Amino acid sequence: MLGVAHVLGLMLAGFGATYLLPFAAGVVSGDGTELDFLAGGLGSTCVGLAISGITRRHARELKPRDGFLLVTVGWVLMAAVATVPLLLLLPHLSFTDAFFETMSGLTTTGSTVLSPDRLPPAINLWRSTLEWCGGLGIIVLAIAVLPLLGIGGMQLYRAEAPGPVKEEKLTPRITETAKALWLAYSALTVVGIVALRLCGMSWFDAICHCFSAVSLGGFSTHDRSIAFFDSPAVELTLAAIMLVAALSFARHFMALRRLTLDAYRRDPEGKAILIVLAVSVLGIAFLLRFDAVYASFPVALRHALFNVISIATTSGMVSQNYTAWPVFAPFWMLFLSVIVCGTGSAGGGIKMFRALLLARQAGRELKLLVHPSAVAPVRIGGRPVPERVSNSVMAFVFLYFVTAAVLIFALLASGLDFQSSFGAIIASINNTATGLGIVGPTGSYHRLTVVQTWVCTLAMLLGRLEIFSVLVLFTPAFWRK
Repeated sequence: MLGVAHVLGLMLAGFGATYLLPFAAGVVSGDGTELDFLAGGLGSTCVGLAISGITRRHARELKPRDGFLLVTVGWVLMAAVATVPLLLLLPHLSFTDAFFETMSGLTTTGSTVLSPDRLPPAINLWRSTLEWCGGLGIIVLAIAVLPLLGIGGMQLYRAEAPGPVKEEKLTPRITETAKALWLAYSALTVVGIVALRLCGMSWFDAICHCFSAVSLGGFSTHDRSIAFFDSPAVELTLAAIMLVAALSFARHFMALRRLTLDAYRRDPEGKAILIVLAVSVLGIAFLLRFDAVYASFPVALRHALFNVISIATTSGMVSQNYTAWPVFAPFWMLFLSVIVCGTGSAGGGIKMFRALLLARQAGRELKLLVHPSAVAPVRIGGRPVPERVSNSVMAFVFLYFVTAAVLIFALLASGLDFQSSFGAIIASINNTATGLGIVGPTGSYHRLTVVQTWVCTLAMLLGRLEIFSVLVLFTPAFWRK
């Protein structure tokens, strides 16, 4: 425990550096927020250094189960610390709402209880910065830590990507991988910011929205989200960024390192993502035109392209009120948020790899019904999937749906209507900003009660850390030496 506390202290001290961007924004904009962000950053750094100093003699290499404790406690601790500038600058904001907002940012959910148009620029940048940091953090987590649970797709190519750990302890190779991923992530961010600026956004809006798009978060600087800009160029650019971010960053890293596209050509998960999205965009565009929601097919295609990609990739930025579309469209888009994102991306949901594995497993069982003696291993991308991975994925998917159902019933028990309860939990557990009902594109989470807000906050954390990473802490075996 003390070894984990030492690393948590270092994480908290490093987290203090994230306050520099909003501090600079406060100085440049003159919105009077710079001292509050300076206080928050110094407080985080000092407390972190104190904890790491006290526990220095207990510093050691972390073992896999230490990693699970570290990521869960770390996410909660950083979200709690990140509330400080919000509580200082927005005295009307309760701790419940402030914690919801910061957890939403760090988990790249993008749900909000605030009105962005009424916020100082520094706070809007702070919210987007939390998403950007959380997106990078979850990518490193997915590639370096979660494979140890055996519930992801990284096991299939950890021999190719240097990040996932094969040894018993978390080795320096994770540090090297984290640096490489940071470079790829930062490069995509820089390109995205420049592209959005060329599309007509201000530098400030370009930075904030690119931070959200790259991390697949949903925060915007405007209450109307992307509808504020009413620009096909902005929508197309953001859709491209979100699409790239929804693919595995391990694949991006491998492609950059080897300067070849082979990593993408051999990625069955990436191909499935692109096919599902293409069919869904075209299908919903035809539906919108058939129901005369828009006057022409090109207009229907424009709005379907952006909103379907945004919701499906669990970003959640919107340009239209999709709940006014034919009922099939919003429910299908929320369903896509469950499966579309790739393993090792910043997206939420159960991931496309697991969906592919379940489909192949179902096909295998049908084949065995006809040929009971056949040897039919489950293969993805031509490679057999270990039985342990298949079993773990089935257990994870079962637990995912059970957790979602329990949380939906919790909101129903609190008095929230079914459509809003369903939309809020599916959006939260998949880390998608907008849902249905009062938390849809024209609504806001500030309308939820305190209990309902905490239920959604828990759903965001469970979904972001892949459920098992949190629940494993409550098993007796985890605490046995």
